[in-house]
Amino acid sequence: MVQVSHGRYTAEPGEQGVTVLLIGMRFNHWWRVDKWWPVFVAMPRMLRHLEADPTSGLLGWHAWPGRTVLVLQYWRSTEELIAFASDSTAPHAVAWRAFNRKIGADGSVGVWHETYAVPAGHAEAIYANMPPFGLAAATRHVPVGPGRGSARARLHRPAS
Repeated sequence: MVQVSHGRYTAEPGEQGVTVLLIGMRFNHWWRVDKWWPVFVAMPRMLRHLEADPTSGLLGWHAWPGRTVLVLQYWRSTEELIAFASDSTAPHAVAWRAFNRKIGADGSVGVWHETYAVPAGHAEAIYANMPPFGLAAATRHVPVGPGRGSARARLHRPAS
């Protein structure tokens, strides 16, 4: 069972900032399992690969299922994210080539991503009666205390 942290907590991403990647897919033609299944199973393969290598730069992730699948990822830096994405031997490049070869622009499956480079001091989070989650689970999960009582204070607090 997940351990709930009672009270208010926040995240401390550190002095380097953090890179946030939203990535996912959409089942446009849900009946075309032959098209979407390889895309669907590619992400868990990539995440296992990244988690097996602590130097990859992936700090943490969480996924939400649905017709549009969303995977929220936190990275140490954009450089490490780009290095993984452009590594011709890594699972991402293999999956991307397969997507373009087998699906291309046929419309059966959509894929997407958004990347945000968040400088240090420009991220803020609050978690009340939650287990460590999101940015706090990926970085540091700390109690809200002096100097962290408001969003404004958390946004402008130096990393500790």
